Amino acid sequence: MGLSENLLVQDRIAQSLKNLRHIHGALSLETIEAKLVFDGDQIRKLEVEQKNRAKEIIEDFMIAANGVTARYLAAKKFPSIRRVVRSPKRWDRIVELALDHGFILPEKPDSVMLDEFLVKQKAADPLQFPDLSLAVIKLLGAGEYLAEEPGATAPGHFGLAVKDYAHSTAPNRRYSDLITQRLLKAAMAGAPAPYSYAELDVLAKHFTEMEDAVNKVERQVEKSAAVLLLESRIGEKFDAIITGSSDKGTWARLLAIPVEGRVLHGFEGVDVGDKIQVRLISVDFGERVH
Repeated sequence: MGLSENLLVQDRIAQSLKNLRHIHGALSLETIEAKLVFDGDQIRKLEVEQKNRAKEIIEDFMIAANGVTARYLAAKKFPSIRRVVRSPKRWDRIVELALDHGFILPEKPDSVMLDEFLVKQKAADPLQFPDLSLAVIKLLGAGEYLAEEPGATAPGHFGLAVKDYAHSTAPNRRYSDLITQRLLKAAMAGAPAPYSYAELDVLAKHFTEMEDAVNKVERQVEKSAAVLLLESRIGEKFDAIITGSSDKGTWARLLAIPVEGRVLHGFEGVDVGDKIQVRLISVDFGERVH
């Protein structure tokens, strides 16, 4: 079998795996991811990366591998580190967003019904779907690492609709990878677990804290790039979507240019997912974009 035939087989398997997850409530989300495009040492623009079937093969196989890994360690009575996305605390706001689009969701979190809404909305309005996806992702809340004892049941991953998820294949999460690989190596060799549950609990908390720190650095870099791109456009108006609303402040992402900034005025009564128009009033590397 040649490379092309092999890839076609992998694609069919990946699509089957994805379809099975969606039957159980995996969410059909589509976000806008932008990368910096340079002209020499000057930032020229933010370019939106497009998703394709090649990336889906990798994603679907990684999800499957993480599930097998978690279940194997559980079968060997080993403790492990799981990736968890709990049931959304702001489900009521997700219900409101769905109702704005004429779809009724149940009062309690239901990933199957939420995915049905997302699929219908993507078909009805594919151009605006990434903005809806962003709002839902923000309302789902952040993921975290959690140690699991043998025989226990972790909360699972709400967005992927899976209960067993080791999250040990992502190349940007090297330490959780290494911990899981050491556990697998010991389990396959019939050796004792190299970590106790208590040790994994400490490590899981540390991984979550470090991931939060990394995310803050990434956001700072993105916003610094946004300052360079927007410093000549102060005073212009932009369509935007609210991405954060709390006592700490209100944030919005521009629709035309995928950058985020803090809303300083006129945000009373808005919530995550609302579309607003904003005017750029200032940018600087200390305070970023306003």
